[in-house]
Formats: sequence, C-alpha cells, structure tokens
Amino acid sequence: MTIEKIHSMIESGNIPEKYLAILTGFFECYVEVVKTHKEDVETYTNVFLTFLNLIKEQFRAPFLFPPYHERIHKPFDYYQFGIDFLRPLVDMPNSTIEGTSHIEEMVELIKRKENVILLANHQVEAEPMAINLMLEKEYPTLSKNLIFVAGARVTSDPLAIPFSMGCNLLCIHSKKYIDNPPEQQHEKQMHNKRTMEKMVELLNDGGHAIYVAPSGGRDRMNDSGEVEVAPFDPQSIEMFYLMAKKGQRPTHFFTLALSTYHLLPPPETTETELGESRITHGGAIHLAFGEEVDMDHFPGSELAEDKHDKRKKRADYLWNRVNKDYQTFPK
Repeated sequence: MTIEKIHSMIESGNIPEKYLAILTGFFECYVEVVKTHKEDVETYTNVFLTFLNLIKEQFRAPFLFPPYHERIHKPFDYYQFGIDFLRPLVDMPNSTIEGTSHIEEMVELIKRKENVILLANHQVEAEPMAINLMLEKEYPTLSKNLIFVAGARVTSDPLAIPFSMGCNLLCIHSKKYIDNPPEQQHEKQMHNKRTMEKMVELLNDGGHAIYVAPSGGRDRMNDSGEVEVAPFDPQSIEMFYLMAKKGQRPTHFFTLALSTYHLLPPPETTETELGESRITHGGAIHLAFGEEVDMDHFPGSELAEDKHDKRKKRADYLWNRVNKDYQTFPK
C-alpha cells in the first residue's frame, strides 16, 4: 500500500520523479528495522504514510523558517510526529546516557534563568529528535528548553522540513554553503546576522539550552570505514562565545559527544543539491555530556601566542574532549 502511495504521488506530480527511488528505498529499510526491533509494522507504516502526506505538502507550499523557529504542536503536533517516526528505529534497551550529573547541573542552571550552550559533534539530520527521545522522560526540562542551531539543509529539504518543524531552531547558513550560489551570499549573511541577534535576545531572557555543532557539518566515515568526529571550527566557536558574552544573563558551555550515525547515515560526499538518499539501519543511541568548560582558561590556553592561536587551541581542546568521550561508545 505504501509503495503504491509513493508511485501515486509521483505519477500525479505531487512529488518530483527523482524522489521515487529515495522514498521507496527509505520505506523498505524503515520497515525492516521496525520488524527487527519487533515493533508493530502496521502502526509505523501509518506513521510513514503521515510522513508522505507531510512532504507532499512541502512540495506544494514549502514552510519558510524564520531566524528563530519554535516547535509546532498545533494544529498538527510536528514534535510528537518526529519522536514517533524515530522511536522504532532506536534500540532503547542498549542506548546509553553518560554524564547525568552534568545534565542535572544544566537543569539547575536553566531553572535559575541562566543559559547552557552544548558544543557537540553532529552525525544525522534527525539528531534533535534522537536527543529529545533520550531526554524526554528523565530530563524533560532540558529537552523542552533545547534549541538546535540548524543549517539550511534541514530547513529547505522537503524530506527534512516536517521533522525540523517539530524542533526549536536557530536557523543559519553554514560556512560550507554560504557562497553557493554566489548571488545569494549577501542575503544569507544578513539572515545569519538576524539569527545571531535573536540568539542574543534569547540569552538575555535566560533559561535556554542551545546545541551547536562547531564542525559545520556531519561526521563521516574514513577510508577504514570508521566514523570520525569532524574537526571543530575555531571561528564558529568564537562567534558563539562572543554572542554568549553579549547576553545579560550568564551562559555556561558544556560538551556533548553523541553516536547516532546508523540511524540516517549521510552520503559519503558532501552534496550541494537537495535530494540525498535516506537509508536507516536503526540501532542504539549514545550520548555523553561533559563537564562545564572554562572558555578562557582551558588546558593549554597559557601557551597561546596570540588570540588566533588561542582560538585554535580552544577548538582543539573542545574537539579532543568530545572525541575522547566518543571513543568510549560501544562500536
């Protein structure tokens, strides 16, 4: 029935033809994982059918994200949809959260109307739903207040938009794509400026937690088939540090290492065009929350030759902390 539905949408022109193989392949592997995890196939086939109807609407009338987007619960609950879609793919009994004492510290900071910025690696588009799924029962305060810094792909790709609509997002154009196409560079820069201004407003209000991936992209496999944590960009970290210092309420920086790659692995190469393949293998999720970071006086900061060297050393230090935690995850 679902395969027929995909063909029908393609034939009627509601979804472009190039998405036929993408969607049929995605549905087939989605159902395989649902069966492997012994979940109810009919229930999650219906969830996938909802997904098809949502992306059909995005091809008809794409949702336009403002610089700051708050998750949508009404009239349709996009947040719950994203959680429901991802739930059968996650092997919850074997999933883990490390650093719970640091989560509790963050929750207390949020209750005091102070802010938290999580500097993390990034592996899949569905990360916000994966993190919220892991936090929603034990740490609802953090889950509710978590804002994700999101690149343009998840706010412009019709297959990603329904999930993004269910998340709190600060929407930016990453350095990787800001010059493509060249004629949109200025417009994208102005959009980023408005997003940063909104971020300062949020930090002034206090009580927010913001997830940032300073690599500017997703982790990918190396030639040996191992997923590597992508390097952190010193300029990206510095920008968020400066924004935090502009805020009227204190902002605290923590690290987060995560393993979600198998849920929706990215393409082997970076693509500029929309319409990348969707494949899911399912499996466990692993999160490791690190302790608070002193962004000025971190190990090695005293050896910095100038401010540029200090920024690089800070980025390397943060990356090493995340990578060290990442290496502890089950393979």
